[in-house]
Amino acid sequence: MSRQQIKHLLEGRIHEDGLLETGVKGVTLFRASTPIPCTPAVYEPCVVAVVSGSKEAVLDGKRYTYDSSQYLCCPVSMPVQAGTPDASPAEPLYGVLVSLDQRVMAELSMEMENTGSVTPKAKEPLSAQGVRLAHWDEAFLDALLRLLQLGANRTDTAVLGAARLRELYYAILKGEAGIFARQAFGAGNAIARSIAHVSSNLDAPISIDDMAIRAGMSRAVFHRKFKLATTMSPIQFVKSMRLNNAAMKIAGGMSVTEAAMDVGYVSPSQFSREFKRLHGQSPRQWSDARHMSPAMS
Repeated sequence: MSRQQIKHLLEGRIHEDGLLETGVKGVTLFRASTPIPCTPAVYEPCVVAVVSGSKEAVLDGKRYTYDSSQYLCCPVSMPVQAGTPDASPAEPLYGVLVSLDQRVMAELSMEMENTGSVTPKAKEPLSAQGVRLAHWDEAFLDALLRLLQLGANRTDTAVLGAARLRELYYAILKGEAGIFARQAFGAGNAIARSIAHVSSNLDAPISIDDMAIRAGMSRAVFHRKFKLATTMSPIQFVKSMRLNNAAMKIAGGMSVTEAAMDVGYVSPSQFSREFKRLHGQSPRQWSDARHMSPAMS
């Protein structure tokens, strides 16, 4: 059993750059053979495992580079920049994106807590921030391989997919990122619930006071705990989520005006000004550049 087996599975299944659904809900294969610079993206709760090549994610100025030795764990929606700057035709990037189902992860976290399960101590402070890199261990490797092996048979995939995915979730919760993930999915995590609410309501007015009330905290306590969990203030987070979502919509072909309205902006000039401040280009320049050179996050 090895990463090489997983790599061979992916090489035999995905032959062109882009994304490929596996048949298991939330499990997607990806391939890239051209370098893609880091561009705005929004990571919904997920784990990203690279089996060949390397991938980068930038969150609030901090760069995370990971390959087949570490996977990226992002247990809450986060505005990032992501890319594959080292991919090439000679050495394509192959990887797996696994969405984390909030209900299943919460159930597993609760079951582990009820049995008195203790995850390994984190090597970094628990206050780290939005995303975490974790080394592949045998449990993660085994569970991921067993999950991907289902793709060879549609009946196996339909019957066993959910169980194998749950097994992988359990391996993540037991692994190096386990405490970090359980903080997000465990009972009573008001910050994670607040982030989920923001992610689902970007087109509506979002008040920091309302976020604090929803979390059951004073504004000052909420601000402190939110920044501890995400590295960003609530205002900065909401703005980054909106602008990154808009950038992705524009890259996908949506007009600048539609994208701005879709993420809650009513003033085109304010949208253009804040977009350029964050991304270094006006929305129109961004749109022109994406149409000339489409990117995959």
